[in-house]
Amino acid sequence: MRLKFSINNREALASGLLIVLGLGVMLKGSTYTIGTMARMGPGFFPVMLGVLLMFLGGLCLFATGLSTKAEEEEEEDFSGPSQWRGWIAIIGGVLAFIVLGEYGGLVPATFALVFISAIGDRNHSLLSAFLLAAFVTVLGVLIFSWGLELQFPMFRWG
Repeated sequence: MRLKFSINNREALASGLLIVLGLGVMLKGSTYTIGTMARMGPGFFPVMLGVLLMFLGGLCLFATGLSTKAEEEEEEDFSGPSQWRGWIAIIGGVLAFIVLGEYGGLVPATFALVFISAIGDRNHSLLSAFLLAAFVTVLGVLIFSWGLELQFPMFRWG
């Protein structure tokens, strides 16, 4: 297969938005004290996140620019009504996380976010979505509660 460099406008726009978003986050985060690796300030995480977003945007722009003719022929149309299920599930998952995070705690919020979002993918069954949500919830609790000692209650009622 012969590689050629072509840029899909949609992918270029998405990569550009990642880069601009990363730049904005980095610039806003740099207005806070950054600190050091040993004593991180409030601006450290936003600055590193902004740098990571810019890096990923550049990587996506470069990586999606290299394609083969076979890949171009296989491209899907993401504008059709079949994609509404995914959009609605992702937005519903985020809204569920916001509500359950406030009134239910980290565990139900994370589980609902992942489960509802996974249902938006037609390749997931209810069982696979449940298992994915359970795994990510356990991983989230280990990382954020135990590892980072984030002050977010595991369960909250009311």
